[in-house]
Amino acid sequence: MDPNETPEPRSNNSRVLLWVALVLVLLGINGVLFYLNQQKGQQNEALTTEVKAKDSKLQEQIKQYEALKADFERQSQELQALGLSNDSLVAKISAVNADLLKLRSFKAGSFSIAQQNLFKQRAQNLESQLRKKDDDISQLKKDNETLYTETTTLKERQNKLADTISTVVRSNRELSEKVSVASRLQADNIHVAIITSKNKEKDDDKEEFKAKRVEKLKITANFARNDVSPKETKAVYLRILEPDGAALYNLSTGGGTFTVDGQEAFYTQKQDVVYDNTRQKLEFVYAKGAEYKKGLHTVELYESGQLMGKTTFTLK
Repeated sequence: MDPNETPEPRSNNSRVLLWVALVLVLLGINGVLFYLNQQKGQQNEALTTEVKAKDSKLQEQIKQYEALKADFERQSQELQALGLSNDSLVAKISAVNADLLKLRSFKAGSFSIAQQNLFKQRAQNLESQLRKKDDDISQLKKDNETLYTETTTLKERQNKLADTISTVVRSNRELSEKVSVASRLQADNIHVAIITSKNKEKDDDKEEFKAKRVEKLKITANFARNDVSPKETKAVYLRILEPDGAALYNLSTGGGTFTVDGQEAFYTQKQDVVYDNTRQKLEFVYAKGAEYKKGLHTVELYESGQLMGKTTFTLK
C-alpha cells in the first residue's frame, strides 16, 4: 500500500457524523425556537384576553354611570315638576359627570382591578342613594296628589258654598224686590174739586170746571190698604201737570224737587203723613195765584219716588 494515499472510508465517515451532528443541532435549535414561540403566543393570548376583560369591565362601568346620570337627571326633573329643587342632586350629577370623564379617559387594558373596585363601590353607593331618593319622590307625589285632592274638594265646597250664597243673595234680592213692590202704597178715590174766589167748593162728576172760576184746587184721596208697608211717616208728593206737561211749581206754595225713576222732577206740594194702614184720607189744597190754563190737567200722587195713582180734570 502506498503510504501517500489517504484512507477514503474513514474520511467519509467523519463527514457523515459531522452532518448528522449539525442536523441534530439545527433540530434542537428549531425545537427551542418553536417552544419559545409557543410560550410567547400563549402569553400574548393571555394578555389579549386580560385586556379584553378589562375593556369589557370599563365599558360596563361607563354604561352604569351613564344610567346613573340619566336617573339623577330624571329625579331632578320630577322634583322640578313638583315645584321643588334639590342642590344635592345637582352635586351628584356633577360628580357622575366627573367620573364619566375619568372612565372614558382610560386606555384599553389600563383599567386596573383596584380602579374597577373603586368605581364599582362608588356606583353601588350612588345606586343606593338613587333608590332612596326615588322613594322620597314617590312619597312626595303621593302627598302632592292627596293635597291636590283635598284642595280640589275644598274648591268644590267653596264653589258650592259660593253658589249657595249667590242663590241666597239672589233670592234675598228678589224677595226684597218683591217686598219693595208689595210695600208700594197705592191711592184710591183720587178726586179733584175747585174752590172759587168766594171760598165755595164745587164738585163735578166729570171733573170739568170753568178756568175763570178756579181760585184753588182741592185734591183728595185715600191710602189703599197695604199690610206689607211699614207703619211709619210717609212723604207724599202731589204733582199737578198743566196741558203742556209742565208741573205747577212754586217754592212759596210748598213746591220743590224730588227723584222719580232716577231723575229729578218738580212737585207741586208735599205732605208728611203717619201711615197706619187704616185707609186714611189725604187732602191737598193748592192755590196757583194766577190764572189757570185751559185744557186737560193731570194729577199725580207719589210716595218714595213711586207713583201711587193719578187722575185728570179739565178746565174750560
